[in-house]
Amino acid sequence: MARTVLVTGGAGYIGSHACKALRDAGFVPVTYDNLCTGWRDAVKFGPFEQGELLDRARLDEVFARHKPVAVMHFAALSQVGEAMREPGRYWRGNVCASLTLIEAALAGGVRDFVFSSTCATYGDHDGVVLDENTPQTPLNAYGASKRAIEDMLKDFGASDGLRSVIFRYFNVAGADPDAEVGEFHRPETHLVPLILDAIDGKRDALTIHGTDYPTPDGTCIRDYVHVMDLVDAHVLGLRHLLDGKVTRGGHEVFCLGTGNGFSVREVIDQSGHVTNRPVPVSEGPRRGGDAVKLVSGSEKAVAVLGWNPARSTMPQMIRDAWRWHQNGGYDG
Repeated sequence: MARTVLVTGGAGYIGSHACKALRDAGFVPVTYDNLCTGWRDAVKFGPFEQGELLDRARLDEVFARHKPVAVMHFAALSQVGEAMREPGRYWRGNVCASLTLIEAALAGGVRDFVFSSTCATYGDHDGVVLDENTPQTPLNAYGASKRAIEDMLKDFGASDGLRSVIFRYFNVAGADPDAEVGEFHRPETHLVPLILDAIDGKRDALTIHGTDYPTPDGTCIRDYVHVMDLVDAHVLGLRHLLDGKVTRGGHEVFCLGTGNGFSVREVIDQSGHVTNRPVPVSEGPRRGGDAVKLVSGSEKAVAVLGWNPARSTMPQMIRDAWRWHQNGGYDG
């Protein structure tokens, strides 16, 4: 009998791809999502349970019905600008909600937990390759709330034997190569789909925020991981837990990245090359708080989990995103 995994945020961009990867790996992914930023049409690979993470009674009901062997936690508020304006919303929606989820999981007999964290927990370590030992000094309530959840998982490991695998990463791009699910936000804020919207005429132009950074082409550099590589790492992390590779109450942290990164202009140029279409561009001033270069390594994930981010080349990410972009989207 296939084992069940509760996937919070399974109707969102990364969560829906994780559900497909879990299904393909022989698990039954149960999506738990309030559809605040997710899409019902993205739930294609297992059962759907609509609910709030702050609703303990609803969570208890779902744990009792499906009896998952583990939780894969993606659901989160994740807009940095909003986190700066409304920190209370992030502490409540991320930290309090995750506390409720962890307590419900433990009450339901679940002791294995995979957490989708973020490199935003590190803050501004400009120009270095981040790893699992880089000091965490978050600059806003988004990064701080994710770090607090990491701490919470460690505390519940010590008190209740909860075992966790935590992943930290920067930008995610690309889409399911079969185009069954993909990236679809309203409003859109991510670079690759914004570029594809500009190519498609859905927006007048892509705005480059800052062209005077001390980089080879003047634009800032960020790390990108293909969404399918990313969710493969989460499945490997789940197996790492279920195979007993993490001791009772223990936790493992893994960074996921290429260690190199791509500049904004490089992403634009690659997008034009892959689609064979011009990219309308306008130039604007820098945004406050944007670092010059933020990249992450993944040596530990490769060595310990056997992770192979083979799809995480910019042409591959754009090709898969473009395939989805041409026919994708959700109605509800």
